[in-house]
Amino acid sequence: MQTPLIIMLAVGLLLGFGAGYVMHRSDYCVAGMFRDLFLFRRTLLLKTLVLLVGLSLVLFELVRLSGLVTVPFPFFGPPSGVNLVGGFLFGIGMVLAGGCVVGTLYKLGAGRFPSLLALVGLIVGSTLYAFIHPAWAAFSRMFALPTKAVTLPQLLSLPPWLLTIPTGCLLLGCVVVWFRQGTLRQNGVVDGYLQPWQAALWLALIGTVSVLVLGMPMGITTSYSKAGAVALQAFSPELVAGIPYFQLQPLNYLPPLGGGPLTGGPGPALDGVALVQFPLIIGIAAGSALSALLLGEWRMHLRLPWRQVVSALLGGLLMGLASRMAPACNIWHLFGGLPILAMQSLLFLAGLLPGAWLGGLLLNRLVMPAVAE
Repeated sequence: MQTPLIIMLAVGLLLGFGAGYVMHRSDYCVAGMFRDLFLFRRTLLLKTLVLLVGLSLVLFELVRLSGLVTVPFPFFGPPSGVNLVGGFLFGIGMVLAGGCVVGTLYKLGAGRFPSLLALVGLIVGSTLYAFIHPAWAAFSRMFALPTKAVTLPQLLSLPPWLLTIPTGCLLLGCVVVWFRQGTLRQNGVVDGYLQPWQAALWLALIGTVSVLVLGMPMGITTSYSKAGAVALQAFSPELVAGIPYFQLQPLNYLPPLGGGPLTGGPGPALDGVALVQFPLIIGIAAGSALSALLLGEWRMHLRLPWRQVVSALLGGLLMGLASRMAPACNIWHLFGGLPILAMQSLLFLAGLLPGAWLGGLLLNRLVMPAVAE
C-alpha cells in the first residue's frame, strides 16, 4: 500500500478515536441537542453547535485559501427538495434511536445496548435504500433546484470568504455573548467530563484536520450501505451484482496527500470509501470505549422495555434510509456542509428541525412512559 494511503488510514483512525473519546467525555449528542430543544426547551447543546459551526466556517475557509484542499468537498452536489425530505426523516429517526450516526457509535462503544440496536437498524435501512435508489434518484432530479451551484457563495457568484468569514465571526460573536451570560456551561459536571463547549472546540479542530489530511469532513454513512452489501453478497453475490446502486462510484477525487485518485461507492469492494470511513467508525467506537473504561462506566444492560427496543431499531432504520435519501447524515451536513454553506446542508437542516420535533413528540408519548415504568 502506498505511503499516503497508510497515512490516511492512520489519521482516520486517530481522528475517529479522538472524536469518540471527546463525545463520550462530554456526552456530546447531536440528537440530544434537538431533542432537548423541543422536549425540555434547553438550548445549551444547540449553542455549542453554533460554536462548532462558527469556528469551522473560519477554519475551513482558511484551509481553502491555503490551496491545499478543493471546496466543495467530494459527495456534495447541487441542491434538491430531497435534501429537505431526507433531513426531516433523519430528524425523526435520530431522536427515536437515541443518537445520530456518530452518537450511536460512541454510545455503542460505551456499552449501551440500544445503540447496538440502532446500528443494526442503520445498516438495514441503508441497505434497503439500494432497492429504491432508481426511483428516488428520479424523484431527486424531478425536484432539483434550478441551479448547478453547490454552495451559497457559488449561487451568489461571490468569493467564498465574503460569506463564510463574516458568518463565522457573527456566530462566534453570539458565542461570546453566551459565555458572558454564563449560559454555555453545564452545571454539575463531575471530574473527568468535558464541558460541551470544550467538546465543540475539539470537534471543530478534528474536523479541520480531517479536511486537511483526508480532503473532506468526517462522514461514515456510505459505509453502512457497504456493510449491508457485504452481508448480502455472502448470501447472494448475483443479487448484489444486479443492484445498480451497489455499482455506483460517487467518490472520485485527489486526496491532499497525493497517491493518485481515490474512487469508491456503496458496493462491497474495499475501495476509497472504505479507506476513508472504516477507520473513522472503528476509531469512534474505540475512543469512546477507552473513555468509558477509564471512568469505570463501561457496562451493557440487555434488558429493555419492548417499546425502547422498537424505537431504537425503527429510529436506526429511518436514519439509514434518510442518510441515503438526503443524501448523507447530520454530522456530514452540520459539521462539514454548513461550514462551507453547502445548499444541500442548509436544506437538510431545514428538514431536520421539524423532523426532530416530531421525533420528540413520538418519543415522549409512545416510548418514554414505557421506559419510566
